[in-house]
Amino acid sequence: MPRILRLAAAQMGPNQRADTRETILARMIALLEEAAGKGAKFVVFPELAFTTFFPRWLIEGAELDQYYEREMPNPRVQPLFDRARELGVGFYVGYAELTPQGQRFNSAISTGPDGSILAKYRKVHLPGSVEPRPGDRFQQLEKRYFEYGDLGFPAFRGAPDWGAPVMGMLVCNDRRWPEAWRVYALQGVELMVMGYNSAAYDPNGGSTENEEIRTFHSTLAAQSNAYMNATWAVSVAKAGNEDGSGLIGGSVIVDPNGVIVAQAGTLGDEVLVADCDLDLTRQGKEKMFNFEAHRRPEHYRRIVEQVGAKPPA
Repeated sequence: MPRILRLAAAQMGPNQRADTRETILARMIALLEEAAGKGAKFVVFPELAFTTFFPRWLIEGAELDQYYEREMPNPRVQPLFDRARELGVGFYVGYAELTPQGQRFNSAISTGPDGSILAKYRKVHLPGSVEPRPGDRFQQLEKRYFEYGDLGFPAFRGAPDWGAPVMGMLVCNDRRWPEAWRVYALQGVELMVMGYNSAAYDPNGGSTENEEIRTFHSTLAAQSNAYMNATWAVSVAKAGNEDGSGLIGGSVIVDPNGVIVAQAGTLGDEVLVADCDLDLTRQGKEKMFNFEAHRRPEHYRRIVEQVGAKPPA
């Protein structure tokens, strides 16, 4: 019996620093309702969907703390969970997490159609720096505001009504690192979901990157890794001019051959929908990327034992 899951990518336009939580949540619920109206059973929202991308500023104290969620769900986001449960739709959403122990993570969760949390993920590959760069208008201070994710890359099962797909989650910069995808692929992943807030300029300073090349790299990462790991991939942006800082769009749904089946055409709120045949992953998993037949891990030790590059003498 075919395992067809209708998915939606809920790209969001910018969340301004002055926007209220109620305003942002209303937009997210509208996107959720639009996706459900088109038959989607699972909706992917961006990274840090409930707030502006606050790591672009140096912020401290109570002003900083307001951007974190101390539990999930919580009263400030409960309406999204309630509406999703009413519609029978699951979703992925990224947010800033503050644990009871005081740890801070750039996190994401996926929920089932009944509103239950299926899995949590914490971003592993944090870009940027701890200290601000002198003279730069915008910073990239994720290493200051978040700890490295400590949950690894655990795959999980989606709802039985969806065909019980093997799923994985990433957040933003993680999508650029093939090691993360391969760890999920070694667990049989069939559906990778991820959100991002990627600058439309070089976030680490300089002028060597622009919106066009960064959008190309984002799309390339989703396509190439979907193909090399024989999985569906849904990669979703928060885009547009956010507090004077550009964010790329380019949200995509990619099939296991690396082919784009849906792509955003704007930098605003936009819903993409695609019917994903989960069994389409079998072609790659049983042939070109049949790991049991072709992998040679005895030659891969350098990947897990070494951090920086070490050129030969």
